[in-house]
Amino acid sequence: MAITVEAPRLGVTAFDEQSPVELFPRASADDTKFVISAVYRQVLGNDYLMQSERLIELESLLTTGALTVRDFVRAVAKSELYKSKFLYPNFQTRVIELNFKHLLGRAPYDEAEVVEHLDRYQNRGFAADIDSYIDSEEYGKSFGDNIVPYYRGFNTQTGQKIAGFTRMFSLYRGYANSDRAQIAGRQSRLASELAMGSTSAVVPPSGIDSQGWAYQAPKKGAVPNRAFGRASSTAERGSLYRIAVAGRRSPGYPRIRRSNCVLIVPYEDLSSTLQRINKTGGRVASITPA
Repeated sequence: MAITVEAPRLGVTAFDEQSPVELFPRASADDTKFVISAVYRQVLGNDYLMQSERLIELESLLTTGALTVRDFVRAVAKSELYKSKFLYPNFQTRVIELNFKHLLGRAPYDEAEVVEHLDRYQNRGFAADIDSYIDSEEYGKSFGDNIVPYYRGFNTQTGQKIAGFTRMFSLYRGYANSDRAQIAGRQSRLASELAMGSTSAVVPPSGIDSQGWAYQAPKKGAVPNRAFGRASSTAERGSLYRIAVAGRRSPGYPRIRRSNCVLIVPYEDLSSTLQRINKTGGRVASITPA
């Protein structure tokens, strides 16, 4: 059954009849290879994988039954391969968007989810944050130990919010596209609408038809000069500022200790960001150049 009558124009026809990929007991070598390829495709955002990049030891452990599919997904997401493709080059909120997409198959539902993962990363590290997705009740109910994560956000399901449907199209730009080859680059796709609690219109991927997303100019100051693990080599476009926030106690937000919520925003967004912090009961601990 089609996801929507607009599936061809939206580039999701490939998911209409797609069944979850599962590793069954006593699976053949070919079946196991298919599962391994499906994990790489999902967790690495359909990015091209060279033979030299393959995680051969982990593949062997899955083949021999020493690892479940869930364990293999966890190991790939924690690997230096994943970090080099997604953690190091990208801004913080973009990394979290990708983690949701790759590991839970959906977009973040609200800003509180993003803040929760930012808090966990800053206080416990990247590995602990990856574990929080894979050890979650949601992951267990959706995929269990032996099903490869897949894009659930395109279908209406129990426990999923409708906003997740439209937001998935902001993260997904076509079956042949990869998460490192999108025109929008390294900037967050959802930060603005999550902050405002709004949802964006569904925009078809580029190349689908004449209404496709052929080009979108980057927002002024959207290219960050600092990411999770190391500085970006991309030249700064406008000044960026680091805002440390303490005392945020708005309903729906996790309890955050003093000064452990950090926002990096361009100069043009400083005023609106400070107003939003004030409305959510937060206190600005410091504002410094990023």
